[in-house]
Amino acid sequence: MKAVVRRGTELVDTEIADPVPGEGQALVSTLVCGICGSDLHALHYLDHMLALTKRAGGLETVDPAQDMVFGHEFCAEVLDYGPGCSGAIKPGTRVVSVPAAFGPQGGELVGYSNRFPGGFAERMVLTEAMLLAVPNGLDAERAALTEPMAVGEHAVAQAPLTPQSVALVIGCGPVGLSVIAALKARGVGPVIATDLSPERRRAAEALGADVVLDPRQHSPHDRWEALDVPATMASMSASQLMGRSIRDAVVFECVGVPGMIQQLIENSPPTATIIVVGVCMESDTIEPSLAINKQLGLKFVFGYSPEEFAATLHEIAEGHRDVTPLISGTVGRSGVADAFKALTGGGGQIKVLVNPALD
Repeated sequence: MKAVVRRGTELVDTEIADPVPGEGQALVSTLVCGICGSDLHALHYLDHMLALTKRAGGLETVDPAQDMVFGHEFCAEVLDYGPGCSGAIKPGTRVVSVPAAFGPQGGELVGYSNRFPGGFAERMVLTEAMLLAVPNGLDAERAALTEPMAVGEHAVAQAPLTPQSVALVIGCGPVGLSVIAALKARGVGPVIATDLSPERRRAAEALGADVVLDPRQHSPHDRWEALDVPATMASMSASQLMGRSIRDAVVFECVGVPGMIQQLIENSPPTATIIVVGVCMESDTIEPSLAINKQLGLKFVFGYSPEEFAATLHEIAEGHRDVTPLISGTVGRSGVADAFKALTGGGGQIKVLVNPALD
């Protein structure tokens, strides 16, 4: 079959062996698959990613020197089943899945595996028990965004939100936008969002952000007092003594660059909670004393649960979570390498989808 393969630090459009479903596995045809920020990083720094995963106690199933087919944000069509399957989801049905598959070597991540090619290939092998049929006639493009939107669902579910919370989202890439969508689905507001890109700021507005700012022109931290969030320790003390109505702040860091956590510790209001969703792959430095004096909460989140993944698909299919503003376009296999370069270079593109059957 045809696939875009990571070979070294290059993306090669080539032929690879057809996958064969084993026990409890389904053979599917990829319809579309999103390019994730993790894919951009893994192209050049897969060794570093794997080393960090090992230090964190994660799976050690990948040989970065071997070929790999990226793609874990996919919608596919069921073709056939291997032995031991129920076949409850009929061939021809559109499906999505948590990108995890199980074989003789145990669990692996689809798209970050030498044995389970991801959605940049024409066909994949998935675990039948993980398949979810796409409901309500939802098109493949929007269904494929279940995976990245589930990241925001999980981040927001982990946040200590109250009816009085004011949320700030730093960065309106796919992760930040998924957080905004999950916040608004819960009725949280106001939601402040910041991004350097005008295209991404427009997407944030389309998803319901109440205040959208260009951080080069306006600091979001200038808005706290007007929203009844004491911006300093002195203001907090005065507000408490005067019996002033006080709202709490929850800040979502969705950029993942060195220095951002420290910047938020410096500027966030007292007692705020900082939820770190953006993945910084480098060592970083913070000043704990600042966070201690301001009694800040700091929580790191990753991924999602199968239940959150399924709930996100339902929300998208029911029209409760609009993902259309995230989609910047679709490319075939021949356009994947250029799409990686464009996304790595920044700019206004948000989510580029790959249709491996094109070309």
